[in-house]
Amino acid sequence: MHLGGSFEEIAAAEDAVAKGRAADRPFVLAAQPTLFDPARAPHGKHVLWAYCHVPNGATDESAGVDMTERIEAQIERFAPGFRDCVLARHVGSPARLEAMDANLVGGDVAGGAMTMRQFLFRPTRHTYATGARGLYLCSASTPPGGGVHGMCGYHAAKMALREMK
Repeated sequence: MHLGGSFEEIAAAEDAVAKGRAADRPFVLAAQPTLFDPARAPHGKHVLWAYCHVPNGATDESAGVDMTERIEAQIERFAPGFRDCVLARHVGSPARLEAMDANLVGGDVAGGAMTMRQFLFRPTRHTYATGARGLYLCSASTPPGGGVHGMCGYHAAKMALREMK
């Protein structure tokens, strides 16, 4: 789910982050994986996973990095009564995400800036090749970049199939 109100409100939230400020009303991305995999929570319970963008370089000590209250306020805004259903929380900052997985530099799940330079120069000359025969990249760090579209894996698989012939 994408929670953010109007186009203008979402644009304002992302603009604040781009200018180094945490948004008061962040654009929240949320998923409820237990709808498809009930084993992720005790019987009859659910898990909600949500995140928003924070300024690049934000640390645990930075003002506004703990966006828990703001994220929950956005969810409550669109799903009144949400807070009454919360039994427990697990909060992860960008620094914590990076500590768990070095690919998440700065907590960035998209593999870095989505700039033309990054698009043209990531990560190798052959885009999906690694230099090791039969080993390919298919992550958010490869074109066309991060997202839920699966095109990175599709293109890596096509390259692998071409090289197998």
